Amino acid sequence: MNIALNKNIKAESVNSLGFNKRPEETRVVVAMSGGVDSSVVAAKLKYEKYDVIGITLQLYDHGQAIKKNGACCAGIDIHDARRIAENLGFPHYVLNYESRFKESVIDEFAESYLAGNTPVPCIKCNEKIKFADLLETAKELKADCLATGHYVRCILGSDGAELHQAFDKNKDQSYFLFRTTREQLNFLRFPLGDMESKEETRLLAEKFQLKVAHKPDSQDICFVPNGSYSDVIKKLRPDSDKPGNIINLSGEIIGTHKGVINYTVGQRRGLGIGGGEPLYVVKINATNRTIIVGPKEALITRNITIKEVNWLGSKKFISAANNGWNIEVKVRSTQPAIPAFVIPLTETDANIVLSCDELGISPGQACVFYEVGTSRVLGGGWITN
Repeated sequence: MNIALNKNIKAESVNSLGFNKRPEETRVVVAMSGGVDSSVVAAKLKYEKYDVIGITLQLYDHGQAIKKNGACCAGIDIHDARRIAENLGFPHYVLNYESRFKESVIDEFAESYLAGNTPVPCIKCNEKIKFADLLETAKELKADCLATGHYVRCILGSDGAELHQAFDKNKDQSYFLFRTTREQLNFLRFPLGDMESKEETRLLAEKFQLKVAHKPDSQDICFVPNGSYSDVIKKLRPDSDKPGNIINLSGEIIGTHKGVINYTVGQRRGLGIGGGEPLYVVKINATNRTIIVGPKEALITRNITIKEVNWLGSKKFISAANNGWNIEVKVRSTQPAIPAFVIPLTETDANIVLSCDELGISPGQACVFYEVGTSRVLGGGWITN
């Protein structure tokens, strides 16, 4: 079975990607965003004599993109990826996925915000574009695998491919890849998963004489040019900024707002409500355009409901009986995993009982599962309540 291997996995293979053939006979498509991570992956594999093909996806309007640095797949980043491929001597292609990206990621992002949710478009992009369309393109090019610059690991376990956190927990991106399927993991390679730090990646970039060695990491969602979600949504849905009422937990109207797209659960600033105790957005009712506010304590929760569970565990998700079992979860990408108890309701829905109080959890965010005491990702789902 073709499987993404890391240096800590013993297997009978003759190359570093786990294939039983010479690197020269192994074709690898590298997803190149133009940043330092994917560029190092491409350079490393080229220096190891693999048959490398670079592909960069043009995901949104090039005229807008070329004005913005520090966002993946923007105009200047496409140029950087192309230049690296030319310098290292391997083919590079730019594929126009604007329509597909708009339909599957941008439009869904806008609709989710209009519904009062807090979406995570990078997860949708990985699920619906990079690990779906791009992966199929790699197969059409007769590639043996698709390699990316993500900081995660794929390890060969007793029942096949397992997704694990990166060695460097500060750079770990497993939260954003929880929708990856077992079949996709068999075809994917993550050469940076064993890096001890981002500095090690940049040192490799210097060794390979890559001009992007010190290029800043991407910070924003790629299709949000100025960091303002609401501006993007208003452009896509011109009637999305209709005003409404701000009410307290007793149902009293205490103010007005300028459109639900300007607010997220947990928000304190910019409410336009002066005096008294600090108030936070605790719920958004998009149907009647109402923002509900309350004290900080009203944001506390220990119970969440999730849907569309993608399960990467060793047994069926629903087979652990109605009593559920212990796991660890992340409800935000930037926080450590915390102990929790998952109770499956159906094959794709579950209740999650957290071991400690969490503040400001919003529908639309991801709840990602981890095996207790290990680095293994068990999947996850979308928070609905």
